[in-house]
Amino acid sequence: MYLLIVGLPLLSAAFAGLGGAVVGRQGAQRLSVACLFVTWLMSVTAFYEVGFAGGACTISLAPWVVTSHFEIGWGFLFDSLTVTMLVVVTTVSTLVHLYSIGYMGEDPHVPRFMSYLSLFTFFMLILVTADNLLQMFVGWEGVGLCSYLLINFWFARLQANKAAIKAMLVNRVGDFGLVLGMLVIFVKCGSLDYGVIFAMAPHISTEPIFCGLDALTVGALLLFVGATGKSAQIGLHTWLPDAMEGPTPVSALIHAATMVTAGIFLLARMSPMLEWAPTALGVVAVAGAATAFFAATTGVVQNDLKRVIAYSTCSQLGYMCFACGVSSYTTGVFHLANHAFFKALLFLSAGSVIHALADEQDMRRMGGLVRALPFTYAMMAIGSLSLMGLPFFTGFYSKDAILESAAATFGVPGTFAYCLGAAAAFATAFYSMRLLALGFLTGPNGFRRHLEGVHESPLSMLLPLGILAVGSVIVGFVGKDFAIGAGSDFWGAAIFVHPAHAASVDAEWMPHMVKVAPVLAGMAGASLGFLLYQSSAPSQLRWTLARPKVYGFFNRKWLFDKVINEWVAAPALHHGYWSSFKAIDRGLIEMAGPYGLLRLLYSAPTATHRWSSGFLYHILFAILVGLSLFLLGAATLGAGALGDVRVLLLLAAMVVAA
Repeated sequence: MYLLIVGLPLLSAAFAGLGGAVVGRQGAQRLSVACLFVTWLMSVTAFYEVGFAGGACTISLAPWVVTSHFEIGWGFLFDSLTVTMLVVVTTVSTLVHLYSIGYMGEDPHVPRFMSYLSLFTFFMLILVTADNLLQMFVGWEGVGLCSYLLINFWFARLQANKAAIKAMLVNRVGDFGLVLGMLVIFVKCGSLDYGVIFAMAPHISTEPIFCGLDALTVGALLLFVGATGKSAQIGLHTWLPDAMEGPTPVSALIHAATMVTAGIFLLARMSPMLEWAPTALGVVAVAGAATAFFAATTGVVQNDLKRVIAYSTCSQLGYMCFACGVSSYTTGVFHLANHAFFKALLFLSAGSVIHALADEQDMRRMGGLVRALPFTYAMMAIGSLSLMGLPFFTGFYSKDAILESAAATFGVPGTFAYCLGAAAAFATAFYSMRLLALGFLTGPNGFRRHLEGVHESPLSMLLPLGILAVGSVIVGFVGKDFAIGAGSDFWGAAIFVHPAHAASVDAEWMPHMVKVAPVLAGMAGASLGFLLYQSSAPSQLRWTLARPKVYGFFNRKWLFDKVINEWVAAPALHHGYWSSFKAIDRGLIEMAGPYGLLRLLYSAPTATHRWSSGFLYHILFAILVGLSLFLLGAATLGAGALGDVRVLLLLAAMVVAA
């Protein structure tokens, strides 16, 4: 059963992709949904067996790399962290497969799309079930490849091409750091197996090896670079909003529970190593807090429906990241699971709106949809309220716990994370209410031809929304006791927290204002957003133009794209053009390779033609000389008088004779 959890999505991808012409469009859809549903059932069973019945499951499948100094195999580890990720990934993936039946039903390439979705799920399951870093890296690169294929599914669109290439290149930066981190770990531990690394982590030498940092800190920071790329932390986040060019089910799958959470999973998985590198933990906390604040403020002024939700994903990933940075891994993973439900609900609800409005995504051209799309509005409202962290919704139980954990550390990184996290909570509630107001509550602002045909989506699209809405309401309440409750042993040895870093502060020692400040900030942000965007359009316009430079700064994403394009990408392209393309490719390689060989083949006959006068007696004289040299070489070869020189003479004679 445990192996089928990993293998069944691969079979689904193979049958839907390679056999799409045989099974047809509907056959590929039904087969993929059935395979993923069975995978989800087995994942739930594994979650019960491992998480509640006790004990982890390890499977050694086959050897992979066996040398005198290095041995690694295909192995699978199913502990509490793994089975939690299995349930999250398979739940969202199954619902996205089901949703795609209605959303992509008219696309002629549906079998290929379903194959990509299943293949993405397979690589994600490889990533979370691996028992060593090298096998984890296979899944890591696999989801990167599939994200490229999915974002670029509509490959005839130029913006989809650009977004897919951008996602691939930006993630390669993080992957390069991850590979370097794996090399540092291998040099110090002699293995990439999790068990060996975790056992040796406390005993790695603390001597500085780079910029005054010891090997453990350097390795942890390089692993965080990999997590930064995959989980879109500040600096390597620019690919995430542009990935919205793919179909909406792709956005839900990539941004909700799968690819973007791979970096958070890596941090939680490597907790036995990170806990012995406090400097790296401080960097993780500060970077996560900065990401949460930056993305939240950017989402406040975005006008594209899917981009607002994308920046909210980036912001929530910042919360999860700084939760790991303050050693509250369990809370971070709990928020990861909760976030999967309400963020998938938001993306799929946005897809329902876009589907109803003939692919319109600009919120300024929406409005008045509360009556035309009542069910979709209810789903979007539930997802938004959970995202805000409103009490008794799923997001509340994990988001506030993260902020309390940051405040409880009483350190500079924790205090910094708490302050920026509370400010991000205000901005999150503001743009969530702005989304609801502009999309549903204000008067109609769109084109008449779009609004005339507005209708609810088919059942295959609405059913996943209802399931995710239930999860967005009750999952946090149901899971809080065993996930982050005091005295819970659900996580077992899957997550390690150093006793010196454990921030288990009792409620009476926590100032009451610290606990309620994020909730009050969220309510204030929601109220302000409702008042501003529920009013008439002129007042909105006056508020927007009141500070045009500030508005432009946030609307242009803090100018990150401009700075990276002009200061990093353009100089790199210029340098590559002159140094690599002009000097090496067009210069050395082409002149010595294809072009040089071609020119030689053209020039050699011309040169030999000049040697021939065309007169018969000259030709007969050359033949006579060649035959004489040939006979001389043969005679010398028989006598053996000239040694190795005879071979050269014979070859020269043959050339002249020819």
